Amino acid sequence: MKKKLAIFWFRRDLRLDDNAGLYHALRGANPVLPLFIFDRNILDLLENKADLRVEFIHSALSEVQQQLEELGATLEVRYGAPVAVFRHLITEYDIAGVYTNSDYEPYAAERDGAVQKLLEEKGIFFRSYKDQVIFEKGEVLKDDGKPYTVFTPYSRKWRALLNDFYLAPYPVKKYWGNFLQQRHKAMPTLGSMGFRKTGESFPPAVVGAELLRKYEKLRDFPAVKGTSRMGVHLRMGTVSVRALARKAVELSDAYLGELIWREFYQMILWHFPAVGQGRSFKPAYDHIRWRNNEEEFARWCSGQTGYPLVDAGMRELNATGFMHNRVRMVTASFLAKHLLIDWRWGEAYFAEKLLDFELASNNGNWQWAAGCGCDAAPYFRVFNPTLQAKRFDPDRNYIRRWVPELEGLSYPAPMVDHEEARKRALAVYAKAVKDR
Repeated sequence: MKKKLAIFWFRRDLRLDDNAGLYHALRGANPVLPLFIFDRNILDLLENKADLRVEFIHSALSEVQQQLEELGATLEVRYGAPVAVFRHLITEYDIAGVYTNSDYEPYAAERDGAVQKLLEEKGIFFRSYKDQVIFEKGEVLKDDGKPYTVFTPYSRKWRALLNDFYLAPYPVKKYWGNFLQQRHKAMPTLGSMGFRKTGESFPPAVVGAELLRKYEKLRDFPAVKGTSRMGVHLRMGTVSVRALARKAVELSDAYLGELIWREFYQMILWHFPAVGQGRSFKPAYDHIRWRNNEEEFARWCSGQTGYPLVDAGMRELNATGFMHNRVRMVTASFLAKHLLIDWRWGEAYFAEKLLDFELASNNGNWQWAAGCGCDAAPYFRVFNPTLQAKRFDPDRNYIRRWVPELEGLSYPAPMVDHEEARKRALAVYAKAVKDR
């Protein structure tokens, strides 16, 4: 007779410590089998078979597996569509219930609904917990019960609600003895799933106190190590957002503000899912007459625009999967405003290239840069990439690293004149808004 067990389904929470869903699973009545699914519904869409994100996940799972083996347990790793995987698991194990942590993206909600339906038809419960954010869904609302659509008042309410209860870690370690005791099970290799290693290194899963103390002063300068590089760790849950928020409360209000921005965009995506499906938050902006010149888009992608800061950012992204946040704003604004290329083209390109890609933040930031998103300001903001470079890379250290041919004859002339492009963008945007 099969022994009854519970499953904890890892997704965006690849750690054994301070993990909400895992804590509740291990405190339950049944031993816990930890599970991860390499989801073919996602992986089959990835054209780049040297995808850094898949490699990062595989590496993180290897660390979790090593920890579990030290506890006499093992990680069950499957490769397939989640519903199909659970159909198999139901036949292999006597499953009492499945625990997991909530994911708020449209595909994730659809996936979880399908899995929950399958499980409940078999008499198996499905429980999901808040873990990747401090506040989720409807926890930060206006006094009339409606969601905020402007960041500053949302941030004020978020801060007013914050207390030690929301920052307290889950003491998962106390219950590690409740993992199902099993011999080691091998994980699928990257090669068996059609991917290959790149050999790239990943940012460490720690952020130093000194960096946070200097964060507000240095975060806008791409040539210095002034940002935390925690994006991918927050995306995949290799660090706890509660731990980062506790550090931020103690050491850097500016860094806490960045964590709040992340949650603001998560909340927007949850309440207004159409933004994650190609719609502008401000509907009138869906009627902008984009130029969408494919040759110009290709030059932007490859870092050949003739604007050094834009080109440095795009080359850094293509080479490493990372781009500094200040430079992300400049490159995004340049595509949407200077070239009048649909922001969705740029959003998709970043989604393909960024190691720390997260739908809510990527979409929110692109819409902010394009002027069609959750922003109290109108569309008039057009970053001047030359002035941005002078202000935030005054010695050109960042630019020289990525655009070494800058002083030579091979560097291209600017694609567009800034002032002419700015006037053109304002006229096109004004017409779209006026006509609606």
